[in-house]
Amino acid sequence: MSGTDASRSKAVDPVRNAAVLARESSEFDRGLSFYDVIYGFAITLLVTNIDAPSPEAWQDPRALLESGVVHQLAGFALSFAVIAVFWRINLRLIKRLSALDSATTTANLLAAAFVILIPFTTQGVSDPETTLLELTTVLYAANIILASLAQLLMFEIARRHGLEIDPMTPKHHAAFVLDFLVPPLVFAVSIPIALVAGGTAGKITWAALIVLGPVSGILATRVQQSTTGP
Repeated sequence: MSGTDASRSKAVDPVRNAAVLARESSEFDRGLSFYDVIYGFAITLLVTNIDAPSPEAWQDPRALLESGVVHQLAGFALSFAVIAVFWRINLRLIKRLSALDSATTTANLLAAAFVILIPFTTQGVSDPETTLLELTTVLYAANIILASLAQLLMFEIARRHGLEIDPMTPKHHAAFVLDFLVPPLVFAVSIPIALVAGGTAGKITWAALIVLGPVSGILATRVQQSTTGP
């Protein structure tokens, strides 16, 4: 039996266990829908960080800018994009799995918990009175790091339990992990920068993902193509 066949056979055995949600089951679909609701709810909560400007602020563009609503809208846009990316990553990871067992479900719930916290830490980085503080930037970065690592933990547990539909080669897996770790590493680097140079400098560090994210994704795709063949 080949390595791939052996891995797939291991993925079948746990499915017979009542504690495992098989992909073709209604329980699996319900579980996936549950996570979709969590991510959607987290995005919806972001709007609570936007305070309605006073009636006077609406009468003049300069007054509207000075009301602080622009900072809040920027924080909303940032975290909307972040949570949307987390949702897409979670969906992409689960699509690679034949089932969800209790360990992967627990890890996925942990990731969801950190995602739900994002509206809270967004309040700190988007409020005009706290956005420049180092601690708000550090807490937001730590929130993103923990959510990212929890998602990776979920997938690595699933791989160890033989739940991958199409198991990665060691080389492909290494490239996948490195690509996955780029965002949390960038946010991790922003923490000491924020503590030394201030919250704004820490936030500017996040912009590195505009370049590093696509580059690491392209490299990971090339490694995958080179290991799977034509």
